[in-house]
Amino acid sequence: MSLLVTGSIGIDTIETPAGKRDSVIGGSAIYFAYAASFFTPVRLVGAVGEDAPKGMFDVFQGRDVDTSGLETRPGSKTFRWHGSYVRDMNEAETVQVDLNVLAEQAPKIPEAFKDSRYLFLANTHPVLQQQMLASIKTPKLVVADTMNLWITTERKELLNLLNKIDGLVLNDGEARLLTEKRNLIEAAREVLSYGPKFVVIKKGEHGALLVTNNDTFVLPAYPADKVVDPTGAGDSFAGGMMGYLATQGHVTPAIVKRALAYGTCVASYTISDFSLAGLQSTTREMIDQRWNDLKQSMSF
Repeated sequence: MSLLVTGSIGIDTIETPAGKRDSVIGGSAIYFAYAASFFTPVRLVGAVGEDAPKGMFDVFQGRDVDTSGLETRPGSKTFRWHGSYVRDMNEAETVQVDLNVLAEQAPKIPEAFKDSRYLFLANTHPVLQQQMLASIKTPKLVVADTMNLWITTERKELLNLLNKIDGLVLNDGEARLLTEKRNLIEAAREVLSYGPKFVVIKKGEHGALLVTNNDTFVLPAYPADKVVDPTGAGDSFAGGMMGYLATQGHVTPAIVKRALAYGTCVASYTISDFSLAGLQSTTREMIDQRWNDLKQSMSF
């Protein structure tokens, strides 16, 4: 079924112990779209400025990603982020961030996209996320992501959003900040009280936690032996998860659990190289192999 993603599209400068890359493609919607396209067609909505490099979206050539929802805005500049993992590969240090086009109005959703059944509101301002959600006619499943910045500065709008969605994806630090609960199970249940039917808490190298009103599921991360650049791992995780869900036609606890496993396997390839390079050298067959390996490792 149709899967639409909207979120940040940017130009990244990334530093890790493995090296540095300047002005590479990044942004939550980019990683999500590429990851989800291993499973299902993706509709991508977002905006860049007039400074966006020519051929910036050539990375999607050969992928089932519809980029007709992308806007290039004259007079605007593209979102830019400079992050460093030199001190800690589990948490990025933001050296510099320029919101630029992200601080403007939400991009327009093409009329042909408004019948999308699956919607992922990738990390961006919660007001923009709500505007995008309001543009979709009858979504079957709506899942959102967020970050510390919005939790701290836009809490009221974020809580308004949470009352309108089916699922929330966030990392462990964000869950604790949002709920003021140290225990992640408690934090997840508090998030459920805000409106979502399920919450997925990403724990980096320690996997992910899925909590619903009736179930709790702990999934380990795929044991990757090569970590070059963690940027986009969480977005790729969400892309793999939503991409698989969109192929199933309905959502059950068992299907969501399988989707999480696909998400962690996709993310394990993202971190193997800088920017999208890890995903670009990956195939669906490689992802399925890791999924089966992960499933086998959890049998005892």
